[in-house]
Amino acid sequence: MHTATVVERVKASLEGAADHNPNDAVKPAAILWADPDARWQPIIPQLLPLMPHLLVLGEYDPANRSGPSIWLRCVIEGTLDSPRIPAESTPVLYLPGVGRQALGAPETCPHHLKPLIELQYRGACWKQRNGRDWTVVAFLASPDGGLGLDVAGDAATRDAMHRALAEIAATPVQALRGRRLEAEDFDRLFSDDPVRDVLTWMSDSGQVTARWDEARWSAFRSRCRADLDFDPEKDGELAAAERLGKQEGPWEPVWSRFAEAPAPYAGVPGLLRKAMPDDLFAERSSWPQNNEAEETALRRALQELEGPPAAAREEIIALEKKHGERRSWVWAKLGQAPLADALGHLAALASGTSRELGGASIAQMAEMYAEEAWRIDDAALRSMAAVKSAADTQAVSQALEAVYRPWLESASRHLQALERPLVVREREEPYERPPEPGTVILFADGLRLDVSQRLVEVLRARGCSVTAATQWSAHPTVTATSKPAVSPVTGSITGLSLGEEFRPVTTDSERPLTAGRLRRLLEADGYQCLQTNETGDPSGRAWTEHGQLDRLGHSLQAGLAARIDDQIELLRERVATLLDEGWKEVRVVTDHGWLWLPGGLPKVDLPKFLTSSRWARCAAIEGDSTVDTPVVGWDWNPKERIALAPGIACFEAGRKYAHGGLSLQESLVPVLRITAGEGSGPSDIRIADLSWAGFRCRVRVEPLRPGLSVDLRTRIGDADSSVSQPRLVDGDGAASLLVGDDGLEGTTAAVVVLDAGGHVLAQQSTIIGGEQ
Repeated sequence: MHTATVVERVKASLEGAADHNPNDAVKPAAILWADPDARWQPIIPQLLPLMPHLLVLGEYDPANRSGPSIWLRCVIEGTLDSPRIPAESTPVLYLPGVGRQALGAPETCPHHLKPLIELQYRGACWKQRNGRDWTVVAFLASPDGGLGLDVAGDAATRDAMHRALAEIAATPVQALRGRRLEAEDFDRLFSDDPVRDVLTWMSDSGQVTARWDEARWSAFRSRCRADLDFDPEKDGELAAAERLGKQEGPWEPVWSRFAEAPAPYAGVPGLLRKAMPDDLFAERSSWPQNNEAEETALRRALQELEGPPAAAREEIIALEKKHGERRSWVWAKLGQAPLADALGHLAALASGTSRELGGASIAQMAEMYAEEAWRIDDAALRSMAAVKSAADTQAVSQALEAVYRPWLESASRHLQALERPLVVREREEPYERPPEPGTVILFADGLRLDVSQRLVEVLRARGCSVTAATQWSAHPTVTATSKPAVSPVTGSITGLSLGEEFRPVTTDSERPLTAGRLRRLLEADGYQCLQTNETGDPSGRAWTEHGQLDRLGHSLQAGLAARIDDQIELLRERVATLLDEGWKEVRVVTDHGWLWLPGGLPKVDLPKFLTSSRWARCAAIEGDSTVDTPVVGWDWNPKERIALAPGIACFEAGRKYAHGGLSLQESLVPVLRITAGEGSGPSDIRIADLSWAGFRCRVRVEPLRPGLSVDLRTRIGDADSSVSQPRLVDGDGAASLLVGDDGLEGTTAAVVVLDAGGHVLAQQSTIIGGEQ
């Protein structure tokens, strides 16, 4: 299992500074990393190979992506041929010796920095939530966006930390947890880890020998001769790489360390490539050429998949037996075995599609799909998300054509056959009775059933209680028709004519149901309509909308697969926020699912003169015209007839993502009811008093109950966001919480009261250190 190192966490935090809501903000032009004391400089050599979008203010040295401010602006704006910032990345601009205040105003800004002034308005800064720059001390110690390590606050520890920063950066974060870190711990990093030292030296011997003094270099040579039977000065890096790759004797633990966390040692793979021996019996997993050859062979095998689905499935299973072990190789951790990763999902898909999705009734098909068969769709999406290059994408797409498309087609045609003649089912009411006060309905457009299972998984992992059910989407499975059907105001909506958008009308005015009119119906019925950043009054009922799955599907088509986990995280965060703010239940509903096939959905012809409106998978039939496709009545008005594309076909060519027809993927949708878990019910526990004395927060809780404790967190429901040690409430209902990181002063947090099971009973917002 890969353990993240400190430098990897710094990289992730820097890249996270570019996060933004595309609905109300543009992507930052650059991330400004101010470092007035140049304390971060020792880790830049480790970050440069990991971040091709990292630029450094300094002497002109394009090979190391360093240069003066005007050169940096040219790189950011893309006016130079080299270096080029990857299109998908936001440039990170490291400014050693420069504080953010230096860029504050043109009249006071130093002349050599003036080309960067404008970036503070179009870009973002790497900073803490309290607005301060990330110092080394703050990043290591802060639990709010940092590593949350227990670091002593004395000057000697800070000095040792800065001296050892390059060594700290290459250390797995987990190895620094579980104890109080003092000066001695950081000093020990220089000499007590010869395995890390040899890997660091191999990765960039020039940088290491320039940085180490003679005493340390001599100590390093002595340890290598004693422990590894190797002299770095006499034998050199290539000899070390060959011994490392063979994984024999004293070099086996060195390989284990590299394989566990390879990212900090970016130069080692290049050495292994040069040092690969001719020995046919040498360990295969050590050499990048072997992995690359296997990836090439696997790519070719997937691209050539064809013939009957059964034969293609057997071939995929055989490929998995041959290539599956490579997912444990170090090259997979470095992202250099994407097809081996995808193959694991393709093998699961091949196994699942060996059984057709049949059933004697619609209800039986729905039960089989909801219980197990959704995993096939999930595996298809995950296989495509694992690859990035055009060649790999084409290979996975071909595999899906060979085994996934026939299964998808068969299941869809079987469902449609069971529905012949297609009639409107009695639409299920999504609300047996009006939701209880304290319920917020979260509408997530296009939350397909298999995708919803990912949301269920992450919510349960965070301690939420989730009840998952299914219901049928309205006909046709397009938002204009099926979104109103899952709203709690269906009694105020009816259908007249299909029109061009399959949109019902309000019963009072018979005007088309736009988003604004739906909102007014909800408000008239007592529902708060919450924007994405609002939490409302938890004593009432509310409706809110979140997520962009359907919009991304239409715009990205096959590329949707790579964005699903991001959307699930956005939904999880929204649900958690609502629960943390006191809502008793979040009920997630959706309008429809979708069909997705990277190789393209097949096209069928439907003459335009037979229809008055035609979408990808459905069309409004013109008058009494007769069409040679399945026909269904409109759920809002059964007299209106709709033509549906047969199987998984579309009426338009080139579609890889579509909905509007009849299939389990489009029509069987999830309903999730989410609460905060056991112990989250109503409570009379309250925080009666809260005060600050320096960085000590004194709390008094009423009424007193056995087993109560208090904690100080930056996120109410997340124990990992604690910035103090939780304390039991004493016999007087009092407790004292100490914040050990003075860098958190002014940060917004919340005091939470917990029962014996760790469930939040009450909370109150506060400012660390007290209001100013």
